[in-house]
Formats: sequence, structure tokens, C-alpha cells
Amino acid sequence: MTVFFGIDVAKERLNCAVVVQGRERPIGQKAFPNTLDGIERAVAWVAKTSKTELVEVHAVLEPTAAYHELAARLLAAKGMTVSLVNPAQIRSFGRDMAVLSKTDRIDAVLLARYGCLTRPKAWTPPAEPLVELQALLARLDDLEGDLRREQNRYEQACVRGCSSAIKRSFVSSIRALKAQCKLLQEAITEHFAAHEDLQADLKRLRTIPAVGPKTAMQMLALLRSHPFETAR
Repeated sequence: MTVFFGIDVAKERLNCAVVVQGRERPIGQKAFPNTLDGIERAVAWVAKTSKTELVEVHAVLEPTAAYHELAARLLAAKGMTVSLVNPAQIRSFGRDMAVLSKTDRIDAVLLARYGCLTRPKAWTPPAEPLVELQALLARLDDLEGDLRREQNRYEQACVRGCSSAIKRSFVSSIRALKAQCKLLQEAITEHFAAHEDLQADLKRLRTIPAVGPKTAMQMLALLRSHPFETAR
């Protein structure tokens, strides 16, 4: 038997509902902290609510910024089937089910019902080297964005005729951001050197005309994180 474990994810809380096919009402609803301990307690609660350790649990979550990631990874590590579903699909499903109200508890039940009726595809947790690469690239992208904005502000301040104190502030800030970018670039280079499979894929992507190092790294992070079944 499969039970469907709907989890409405918030920054600090996981609203959970357990649904079994053929039963009109959820067999359990409860909220837990969105922490390692809270997720462990949720796993134990599902097992207790299902009243058997032999049951298969299919967890259904919506991606919510980064707040769903800890729960998704831990539930998958516990042997559960985990699906990450598009929020737009859940909204449409709610309308089809004539659910007009929207609360965290209702959303958790909707997620479980959606899983029960559609059996969405299982999500495969990305390998740790890929997770670290994505984090490094995201941080570098943030820093480079900050650097461009600070350089633009400096240019505009100079056009307005700012004081020497303001210029020194800008120069110091820009210098620090450039140093941080350089550190991240070195860390990314070291990360590729430590993982031959990532390095090999990066070299393949670089053989594509007009694909430079930065584009190739972004493509690699994307292509490695999704199970593309066809070229289209």
C-alpha cells in the first residue's frame, strides 16, 4: 500500500497531510518545524499514522525557494519516493477540485491528493559535488551583480561630482567585491579539478561554438540537475 504525504513548505514550518487512496478524508494532519529535528519527527509521525512499517510513502512538495531542499533530501535518504511538483499545477488542481479556500493545511491535503491521483515522477537528489557547484556559481553570480551595481553607482557619483570621501568608499567597496569574486573563481576552478566527471563534461560543452567558460558552467549545472528524457 502507498500513502501520500503532502507537505506545504514554509520558511519555518512544514504543514503535513497523509492521504490513502479510497478514503475521503486525510488519515492525519500535523505541522512540524522546518528543521532537521522537525523533519525526523515528521518521518516518525507518518510511520505511526500509517500504522505499518511496510507501507510505501510518496512525499509530494512544491519547490519553495531553498526552504524545501532539506526536507526533500532527507525524505529521499529515508527511502521515501519524493516528487517536486509545479505550484501552478497544484493551483489548477485545486480549482478542478472546487477548493476555494487557501490555507497551509488545505494546501498540504491538496498536495497529497494530487500525488494520489497523478502519481508524479520521482525526484532524484543531485549529487553533492553538483550541489556545491551550483552554490558556488550562484554566489559568484550574486557577487558579480553587486560589483556591476557598485561600479555603476560609482560612475554616476563621479558624474555628479562627489567628494573624495565618497570616492574612497566606492573604491574600497569595489576592491573588496573584486577580491571576493576572485576567491570564488579560484574555488570553482579547484572544485572542477577535484571532480573529473564535472571537468570532462565542462570540456565537452566548451567544444560547442560560441560557448565560453561561464556559459558552459551554467549549462553544466542545469543539464546535470534535470532528468532530460529527450533532446526536445
